[in-house]
Amino acid sequence: MRMTAAERDSVTAAVTAAEAGTDGEIVTVVARSSDAYHDVALHWTMLAMLLAIALLAAFPLPIERLHQWLDPWAPAVPINAVLTIALFVLVIVFLVCRVVFAWRPLRLALTPRATKARRVRARALAIFRAAAEKRTIGATGVLLYLSLDEHRAEIIADAAIHDRVPDATWGAAMAALIGPLKQGRAAEGMAAAVTQIGLVLAEHFPRTPGDTNELPDRLITL
Repeated sequence: MRMTAAERDSVTAAVTAAEAGTDGEIVTVVARSSDAYHDVALHWTMLAMLLAIALLAAFPLPIERLHQWLDPWAPAVPINAVLTIALFVLVIVFLVCRVVFAWRPLRLALTPRATKARRVRARALAIFRAAAEKRTIGATGVLLYLSLDEHRAEIIADAAIHDRVPDATWGAAMAALIGPLKQGRAAEGMAAAVTQIGLVLAEHFPRTPGDTNELPDRLITL
């Protein structure tokens, strides 16, 4: 889901329009993903290796058959042979998982929703602190962050806004974003959410004479 130049411009125009009635500043950021989730792949790889060991312990007959094929005169399977075969199986499982989990969509599919939510929130907070927090005179910056692969968004407000506006107030903005997003119209959703954010800011922080544009209106893509 990539945004065209026209779609990015539509979000920028929505920010400019929303800020016309408020001292608040809106920063919009769209990222392809908030994390690579390599640790999730590692967790699944470890689980697969443990499962392989459990299967070898529960069904030792294949090991015995393999050893008899390699050494027909052996009366029993020695422990060093068992460990060698087990090690070989683990290496194969690890290499297969390494190749399979290199496919990003699979890593995303196997990542729990709660983990995605935490990673998106953490990335949004990091971007907010770098791009919006305390970057305005009145601490009136708001970040609208969308992570496309996770289909999740965050709205984070600066100190002055957070003190006056309860988190539940942003529900209308999130609803305006999620509806079009589910239909693949991310830019339309972002613009609609920005409009709703602007209404909230205009109510609590109406535009005053001499207000300047302190943060860029353009949509930031990562």
